[in-house]
Amino acid sequence: MHSKEMSASVLAYMNDDFLTSDEARPVRILAEYLEPLQAFRRARVHGTVVFFGSARLTSQDKLGHYYDQARELSRLLTEWSMSLPPPAHRYFVCSGGGGGIMEAANRGAADAGGRSIGLNISLPHEQRPNPYISPGLGFEFHYFFMRKLWFAHLAHALVVFPGGFGTLDELTEILTLAQTQKISRRIPILLYGTAYWKEVINFEALLRHGMIDAEELQLFRYVDDPQAALAVLQGVLSGAVVEDAPAFAHSQHGFSKDP
Repeated sequence: MHSKEMSASVLAYMNDDFLTSDEARPVRILAEYLEPLQAFRRARVHGTVVFFGSARLTSQDKLGHYYDQARELSRLLTEWSMSLPPPAHRYFVCSGGGGGIMEAANRGAADAGGRSIGLNISLPHEQRPNPYISPGLGFEFHYFFMRKLWFAHLAHALVVFPGGFGTLDELTEILTLAQTQKISRRIPILLYGTAYWKEVINFEALLRHGMIDAEELQLFRYVDDPQAALAVLQGVLSGAVVEDAPAFAHSQHGFSKDP
């Protein structure tokens, strides 16, 4: 090989043409797992409370009270979490990183002086990271499934505010993982806004038609104000013990739990 050809060669992991190619897709997928993992370990993030909800809601909309209430709940939750004495968990609010309810969640944590996480997704026409995500805890994802993995991986509870297709996708993903016990720990799911959710999803009809079992209606509960939601979260999160590493939600293999 001539010296000119040797000087022109590039290490594969520094070759942008290769890294953006179809052949390197597995490398990009793995990077979207390992980058957050490294950051969460460095930031000592052990568990999260995930806020889902529409990117379109602002405090000025007709449903703007949901933005205000998401912000208030996040503030209350963060203040409570920061007050927990060792060895209790410190729970981080985690959102999808964009506007609307996601912004309200990160903003509420900032109001309390706490850190929060944003798992943003690259989309053509919307979804820019909101300014309230804590430095070093904002991540940009290309792959929806890797973003959803990180929502589930550290979640100790979910609060799901009104939203559209994306919110429904995220909610039903977690409900399915819980129903099928693909996550070994139970993740409490709060549907915020009883009237909205009972109109949008007729869970009772699913039960009546035999599509779900009666006990699966216990996978979630409805809440309608920040104080009530906080009380539920305090009840399920109090007393957890800090782990040395992120408290991952282990998957189940067959009928036995991961060691």
